Amino acid sequence: MVGVMGGPQPHLPRQDDHQDDHPDGPVEAHRESGREGHQEAHREGHRAGHRDGPLTLRSDGDLTSRSPRRPALPGVGLDPEPMPADEALRLGGVFVEPPTSRGRPPRGPGLLPTQLTHAQRLGGMGWVEWNLRTGKGIWSEHVYVIFDRSPSDGPVRLHDLAAHVDPRDRTALDRLLWTAAQGREPVQAEFRIHPGAGARDVCMVLDAVFGPEGAATAVHGVVQDITERRSTERAMSEARARAAEERTVMLALRNAILPEFAPSSDLSRVKIAVRYVPAEQTARLGGDWYEAAPLPDGRLLLAVGDVSGHGLPAIAHMAKLRHALVGLTMTGRSADALLDWLNELVLHGAGASFEDATATAVVGHLDPASGVFTWAQAGHPAPILVRDGVARRLRSPSGILLGADRDLPYELARVRLRARDVLLLFTDGLVERRGRDIGVGLDLARRAAAEALAADPYGDLDGDLDGGLDRLLAAVGGPNPDDDACLLAVRLREGPRAVTMAACPV
Repeated sequence: MVGVMGGPQPHLPRQDDHQDDHPDGPVEAHRESGREGHQEAHREGHRAGHRDGPLTLRSDGDLTSRSPRRPALPGVGLDPEPMPADEALRLGGVFVEPPTSRGRPPRGPGLLPTQLTHAQRLGGMGWVEWNLRTGKGIWSEHVYVIFDRSPSDGPVRLHDLAAHVDPRDRTALDRLLWTAAQGREPVQAEFRIHPGAGARDVCMVLDAVFGPEGAATAVHGVVQDITERRSTERAMSEARARAAEERTVMLALRNAILPEFAPSSDLSRVKIAVRYVPAEQTARLGGDWYEAAPLPDGRLLLAVGDVSGHGLPAIAHMAKLRHALVGLTMTGRSADALLDWLNELVLHGAGASFEDATATAVVGHLDPASGVFTWAQAGHPAPILVRDGVARRLRSPSGILLGADRDLPYELARVRLRARDVLLLFTDGLVERRGRDIGVGLDLARRAAAEALAADPYGDLDGDLDGGLDRLLAAVGGPNPDDDACLLAVRLREGPRAVTMAACPV
């Protein structure tokens, strides 16, 4: 039996002082019929009356025929209030009401059957009871829905229940029933059943019912359909696993594509440090790239760029663009000509279609001997120059993003670096954040670069540049949740020392 809220409740005790009206008392008669699995009692309800007047429920759980009053609320300190004689008492799926109320419209608690039906349907649950001796059971209405079983077939007998459970979960069912029958405390288990409509996940909570001799005679409790919940959890778990695998693949692909710097004795007066900072969200990993490579004529190619989009397509487009740039650079042409060719590739790349993708880039050549940096840009943020503790953005030459138009030219710009100057190239993932204007981000990056990348006249310039990028990233807010970022910093040394390059992914 269950209470008003649908939870398991102990059997009601007999009212011994009025046994002459029924051989075993009206409540005991219901108890016995319930244990035998009489569904007629569940559907129609027992009506228990008494010659001395309508039955009422005392605060101790017993039925009495004394003056009808509402049961007191334990711990509240209020006396029981009078109860109308024709008002039915809901006792866990059974109505106990006086004969005088039969045929009248339900009032007050008489509405509870409908409310319980709605509650069980909305919660996907119902109550159950099985007699441990006979195996017969009593089910509430929604349990039949969960098991896709007609009420006319009655409840599944206890010893037949395992046949409805997935073979892989029958051990869990056996453990549940055995533990519940011990009567120590309510126990629960989850398992899959196979009704006619297909497999379902259910959660069952059972507790023991004890007879007069102290032995468990039945188990009762609640069963809930948790199929949708478990299906959602499995889908989320699979999605997380796929995302983690995709992130691993994408990062491995990026690491294979992006260059690894090695010491070179062919160039002098240059120190380079780079950072690639992946987006925190796997789906937002994008097409940011960098390149720094010595050329046969003694110059140094410096470039950063960003392909529109995210995920594996953006990474594939990034690889095509960067590899094309490295090959085209061997022609010895200037940065503006290189961007013209890259623009044609994005617009009309035969066999390497960029579809609707666009890209931005800064491409330049640094002459370590003279310190002159000649560069062009395609819709990309201009580099930042840090000199004597002051940072400023370079004035951008005109240049539209790659893949937008084939007729607009790209222009060149030049700047001469001094010893101990730092030139910072970066992608927009460093300065763009959700809810923040890009102008604010650019100004923040400029001020952070002035503090983080300023040369220490007495410090280790090589180590300071690497640590400076770390400090710069921390100052702008750390990794971007929505976009990856590339940073490439170049410092011109004072003496004719060999160029060294170091990369430290974040």
